[in-house]
Amino acid sequence: MANTKSAKKAIRKIEARTAVNKERRSRTRSFVRKVEQAISLGDKEEAASAFKAAQPEIMRAATKKVLHKNTASRKISRLSARIKAMSA
Repeated sequence: MANTKSAKKAIRKIEARTAVNKERRSRTRSFVRKVEQAISLGDKEEAASAFKAAQPEIMRAATKKVLHKNTASRKISRLSARIKAMSA
C-alpha cells in the first residue's frame, strides 16, 4: 500500500487514466467490429462507410497511446485491403 502523499496521488491518477484508456479501447473495438460485421455480410457500401468512421478513431487511439502506431496502421491497412477485395 502507498505510504506517501505523492504515491497515493499517483495511484488515483493511474486509476483515472486506466478508466479513460479502457473507454477509448472499447470505442475503437466497437468501430472495428462494425466494419468487420459489414464485411462478413458482404455489404461493400456499408463496410466502406463504417471504415471511413473507424479510421480516425483508430488513429486517435494511436495518438493517445492506447494502441501502438504500427498496430493502428496495420489494422487500417488490413481492413482497407479486405474492403478492396470485396469488389474483386
